[in-house]
Amino acid sequence: MKKVGIIRCQQTEDICPGTTDFLTVAQGKGSFASLGEECEIMGFVSCGGCPGKRAVARAQMLVSRGAEAIALASCMGKGAPIGFPCPHFEQICKAIRAKIGDVPLLEHTH
Repeated sequence: MKKVGIIRCQQTEDICPGTTDFLTVAQGKGSFASLGEECEIMGFVSCGGCPGKRAVARAQMLVSRGAEAIALASCMGKGAPIGFPCPHFEQICKAIRAKIGDVPLLEHTH
């Protein structure tokens, strides 16, 4: 079973508890299907707030604690549920990839 850490948008915490993220992992759907095996969430943290600089350190922390893949929640890249994707999303992805190396980075959850 692959251990996955999820990073979410801090701006959406008050309106979204991550229910669909957890359900998508449990069902092996969304971007988690691309990992080719069952997954379990080993950590669920926020980006740390705009502009998302803490997401890089948090991704590294999740990997150091056993995450075998990192997923950026759909609230960041797709803007769900508020309809406003993170304006720093591409830069965050690039910085996280540079930090975690070969660990898969999923750019959405559902």
